Amino acid sequence: MKCLIIQPIHEIGHAMLRDAGIEPVMCPSPDMETVIKMIPGCDAVITRDAGFSAEAAVASDKLKVIIVHGAGHDAVNKEAASEKGILVCNTPGQNSRSVSELAVGLILSCLRHIPEANRAERAGEKGIRERETYTELTGKTALIVGWGTIGRGLGHMLKAAFDMTILVYSPRAPQVDGFERVTSLEEGLAKADVISLHTPMRPETANMICKASLAKTKPGAVLINTARAGLVNESDLAEAILSGQISAAALDVYSHDAPTGPLAETGHVIFTPHLGGTTTEAMKRMAIGSVGHLLKALSGERPETAVNEPKL
Repeated sequence: MKCLIIQPIHEIGHAMLRDAGIEPVMCPSPDMETVIKMIPGCDAVITRDAGFSAEAAVASDKLKVIIVHGAGHDAVNKEAASEKGILVCNTPGQNSRSVSELAVGLILSCLRHIPEANRAERAGEKGIRERETYTELTGKTALIVGWGTIGRGLGHMLKAAFDMTILVYSPRAPQVDGFERVTSLEEGLAKADVISLHTPMRPETANMICKASLAKTKPGAVLINTARAGLVNESDLAEAILSGQISAAALDVYSHDAPTGPLAETGHVIFTPHLGGTTTEAMKRMAIGSVGHLLKALSGERPETAVNEPKL
């Protein structure tokens, strides 16, 4: 049997596959045109944020399972997979702490202008200490949007390390660990110095950060997005930054052209290339989890993280 690995995973995953008698096949490029060429003859797929298209599902001939190396599976066409009788599973929770930790780093980078200071120092520029305003995190208020494992982890980190007031907006969460729950996004935005997004991409969350919601934010707030690019209307965010309504933003997810477009031109946005779950520790945990689900699926069992119902 063969497993197509669309994007790199930790070597321990390769070893687990080989030990199970499955040949790991590295895809030379994660674009779907290449995947379509490589998929015939493969029994399983492991993908990350490249996803898996309907066309790739149609091109498959032996494929039984698609494993998402991480939690988010919106980039996988689950309808097409179901039509072909292909099971789709994700690997939630394995990178949560790493994403939460990155969010802390991005918050501090915004409030203390760390990237700008580094660039200025390297360029020999003077006056950045006087030009920018620097803000402490301790004692401020954070709004956590989405109370899954990542949002919850961040909330506890910010409370423990910085004694922050933690507000939670998460309509689906049954409880919020004793923190203050706000009943609407707008209520939280009006109070928060830091806004951090950790909610899945759903019809009701698409463009939740837009002109209307940004107008409700506390002036000078900082926005962090380590969840999904589609949660934020980037044009509206750029306008809010230029007006001063938002003082800075840090995005680990964004549209393809954002780092060279209007958002970048504001001078107050940090872009990171989807680094949230890419620590060595998280990559190892996700590889082990991904291959574990894959082996279970190929043995005829249904992993507990399956997200679709194959029709065949």
